[in-house]
Parts: sequence; C-alpha cells; structure tokens
Amino acid sequence: MAVNAAIGNVAIIGAGALGGIYASIFHQMDEQCVSFIAGGEHYERLRAEGLVVNGKPCHIPVSRPEDPLPPSDLMIVAVKQHQLNDAIRDMKMRVGPQTTIISVMNGIDSEKAIGAAYGEGKVLYAVAVGIDAVRAGNRIDFSRQGKIMFGEANNPSVSGRVQRVQDFFDRAGIIFETPFDMIRILWWKFMINVGINQASAVLRAPYGVFQTPGEARELMEAAMREVILLAGKENITLSEDDIKAWGVVLAGLNPEGKTSMLQDVEAGRKTEVEMFAGKIIELGRRHGVPTPVNERLFEMIREIEAAAGGNHLSLHYRLNY
Repeated sequence: MAVNAAIGNVAIIGAGALGGIYASIFHQMDEQCVSFIAGGEHYERLRAEGLVVNGKPCHIPVSRPEDPLPPSDLMIVAVKQHQLNDAIRDMKMRVGPQTTIISVMNGIDSEKAIGAAYGEGKVLYAVAVGIDAVRAGNRIDFSRQGKIMFGEANNPSVSGRVQRVQDFFDRAGIIFETPFDMIRILWWKFMINVGINQASAVLRAPYGVFQTPGEARELMEAAMREVILLAGKENITLSEDDIKAWGVVLAGLNPEGKTSMLQDVEAGRKTEVEMFAGKIIELGRRHGVPTPVNERLFEMIREIEAAAGGNHLSLHYRLNY
C-alpha cells in the first residue's frame, strides 16, 4: 500500500461484542474488505457458526494466524486483556510496513504493548464510547453504535494515517471523533470502566441502576474519583466534570444494557479486574495514594471469579468505603 493509499481491507482479532459489531458494519459495506484472525476452536466456531448481529446472520471470512495472506491495511485489536499477548503473536503475518493498528481494548496499556512488538509508529490510540452491546454465544445485540475516539497521542492537526482511517470509517458509517489529546481521552475511558464495569459486576446491575441517584451510582463514582487522583499524579488532567460528561453518555444507554464485565461475570468468564482495580492499586502504591474502593472491588471480583457462578450478590450489598 502506498503511503497515501486508501484503506482497502481490515483484519480484526477478537470476535466479541466490539469486534463483532465493527466487523458486521464493514462487512455490510464490502463483504471482501474484512476478515477475522482466529486460531484453534475459535477459528472452527467462527467458520461454522458465524455471528448473528441484531438478529441478522453474518458470515465473515476467518483466517488462521499462520495463513500466508497479504498484510492488512488496518488491524483492529478487540480482545480481552488476558488475551493480548496471544493476539500480538497471532496477528504477526497480517502486519506489514504500511499497516495501521488500533486497539479498542479497555485499559491504558494495550497500545504500549502492541507498539513494543510492532513499532509505536504503527499504532493509533483509540477508545469506543457509548456502545451498548450485549453478547451471548455468537449473538450480539446493540441499539447504540456509540463512537470511536481515535488518533495520534496529540492531534493539533490530522495526520495522514489518521485521515486514511477517518476516510475508511466514513465509507463504512462508523461514527468517530479525533480529539486533540488522546492520552487524556484514554484515561477518561479508563476512569469510566473502573467505575461502571466493576460496580455493575459486583452488584449484578444493568445500566439503568446507575442512571439515577443512589448507592450504586455513588459506588461507581467513588471508584472513578480514585482514578482522578492518580491521573493527576501521572500528569493527566481529569476532574469532576469528566464524571459529569460520563453521566451524559450513561443517560443515553439502554437501561437494560450490561457492561462487558457484568456479561463476563454472568457467563462465568474471566474478567478484566487486573486491568481496572489491579492497575489502580498498582498506581496507588507507586504514588502513595490510598485506593480503598478499588482494593475492595478487586477482592470482591476475584471472589466472584473463584466462585465461577456461585452465590449472587444482592443489588443492595453495601461496600465499606
């Protein structure tokens, strides 16, 4: 691909809610422009069953990591935190000199890990905000696409590679925004996930429980405030206004929708608690900042994982913070 050539094909590693939704949108635009990378039983299942997105069957091409295919113009990484190292290895054959990589993973570290493997110059920062997807097996349902916020670390102007991705998203109907400061946006999304994902997981509560004042919302915001304190120590500016900005997004989500961590808990899957509370605890110790809310959330979510679908917690469970 010439440096200024348009993006013609995209490979996605991770066929969960986000990866599946974006793949289905690209597939609707051009059935030949998108494919999944998957190995082992994931490859066999995707090949045999495909996906059903909002009730519509969607059979997207799947390649194995070792298949000798040309490099992709765009690579989207949409796996869970504990799958990232495998994903970095498995996408090797599809990353070439002109490949642009974006990660829509949660957390604040995936870009660094991908950049260490393939070069920071290939990686754009990205977060997905406001999507209300629910996944059950190969079925994915969503009522709001939300938007992808992506770009270079700083975007005083639009770089050539950001422009190419913008053009591709425009053609596909992907809603996007390129903020000036993507590192701050990465931390803002991290703050959101530390709050809503973990609180919803321990309370077994959908978005609707957090859309009105009450103990659930207080817990969510208490976890977020620990992120704000630590962001300042990392020279990232977050404030109460950022919690309010999340409240605007939250108010527009389907009240019956569920966070990815709640869906993981209900399905008995491993959660991303190490990426959320675990990271906050690590940063708190590094900077000498107490993190009692996230420490308790970490303990509770690890207990839920250990129980693997055991006793459910009451929605009125009180945390001592």
